[in-house]
Amino acid sequence: MPDNIIIRCLKCGTKNRIPNKKFHGRSVCGKCGTPLDELIIPCLKCGTKNRVADDKLDKKPLCGKCGDPLVVTQQKTKPLDVTDNTFAREVLASDISVLIDCWAPWCGPCRALSPIIDELASDYANGVKVAKLNVDENPLTASQYGIQSIPTMLFFKEGKLVQRLTGALPKEEIEKNLLRIIKTN
Repeated sequence: MPDNIIIRCLKCGTKNRIPNKKFHGRSVCGKCGTPLDELIIPCLKCGTKNRVADDKLDKKPLCGKCGDPLVVTQQKTKPLDVTDNTFAREVLASDISVLIDCWAPWCGPCRALSPIIDELASDYANGVKVAKLNVDENPLTASQYGIQSIPTMLFFKEGKLVQRLTGALPKEEIEKNLLRIIKTN
């Protein structure tokens, strides 16, 4: 049986066994006939669960209820490195919300937080810009925003600082604050 893949139907819940050699075609559920290449993507604004075909993910799908763009990522997205010179353009003039991780290479908690920031950049690539600011190399921006402890995360919406978190916090805590700033994008 290792030559088979099991996929659960999102409509009826039936487990479907599909041979590996047929997996790359458009498979359907053996019980209800629903295509098995669809994904359920929740809308970040209204919470509606949207069924989106795998081949339509790259066409910027919209929520069926409120019309907002759905956050879909297919590749790993890394945080953007911002500097004193690029901060105004990348953060203050951004048309989407921005999360800035203020860090330094010598900081142990910053290094521990780094994989979480990378995950958030990938998870919310279409809904928020995630960036990193090295406070040692960019003292102007760090002092302008009063960064005295690191790691510090700054949340910007429409070019304005709306939230600040300090410390190596769990992903869930950062994500909760992130969702607050992107719900009404």
